[in-house]
Amino acid sequence: MPSVLIVDDDAFSREVLQEMLAAEGIVNIQMADNGRSALRALAAMGSPPELLICDVFMPDMDGIEFMSELAQHQYPGDVVLVTGVDVSTLSLARDIATGQGIRLLGSFTKPLHKNVLKQLLAAR
Repeated sequence: MPSVLIVDDDAFSREVLQEMLAAEGIVNIQMADNGRSALRALAAMGSPPELLICDVFMPDMDGIEFMSELAQHQYPGDVVLVTGVDVSTLSLARDIATGQGIRLLGSFTKPLHKNVLKQLLAAR
């Protein structure tokens, strides 16, 4: 099973994602509440997670700035972007991430839906 890092400033969203992933048999899950704390978590890990699920809008370091940092560090895993705002913002974030060489597995808007997450996991 893959290891996952969930990066979201909303504690409820992190918990829901963790439960959804656990229901799919994924139990090696780390969590961070913004991009800066995610960078610290990545530095502390022995190896990078295979999957990173990241919110776009967060305080301190948002998802777009975090994607730039991931690209600079040549993050080798897949990324899923999540947002609670409009689809056009998510589309822009996707374009920025892929333009920087991030392996974008997909994206979805909140509220989180189990079936969408299952489809994204199956695409790996």
